[in-house]
Amino acid sequence: MSVARVTEISATSTTSFEDAVASGISRATKTLRGVSGAWVKEHKVAVENDKIVTWQVNMMVTFVLED
Repeated sequence: MSVARVTEISATSTTSFEDAVASGISRATKTLRGVSGAWVKEHKVAVENDKIVTWQVNMMVTFVLED
């Protein structure tokens, strides 16, 4: 039997939502072992001069606890 924990992280990108998710997962796996998935909870953009300048995601990252 395994037990998992969920933690919320926020990641931003100047490129896209997809890039924000990828960078968030990449960063999470540097600190958390056993990452098994993530749920994107919220999407947000910042706009300046009528253009999107950043894409942000808030994610719930699941990781399996070690024995």
